[in-house]
Amino acid sequence: MTFLSQDLVWWITVFDLPALAGLFWMIRQVRSENESAIDHLQTLLDHRSDQLREALHAFKLEAAKTYASHGDLRDLEGRLTAHLLRIESKLDSTALKAEAATARAD
Repeated sequence: MTFLSQDLVWWITVFDLPALAGLFWMIRQVRSENESAIDHLQTLLDHRSDQLREALHAFKLEAAKTYASHGDLRDLEGRLTAHLLRIESKLDSTALKAEAATARAD
């Protein structure tokens, strides 16, 4: 039985311990490679996210600039000006009527 136990200790020492050490080293290497890959992907994801955010802001700005054409704005300005002129003329006529009424009352 001593021969068998010495033989078993010899096998563990010669083959199993270096094999286990090699496996632990490989696990450590794979883990560090995975961590560096995750860091790289996180950096890439952050960069792409910033690019998408900037592109979205640029698109929103471009859409806001080109949403209403200049011709439409000119038409709207013309209608507003005409409407304001009508209001002004009504106010002028009302002011003249009020002035005439106060002149008659005096």
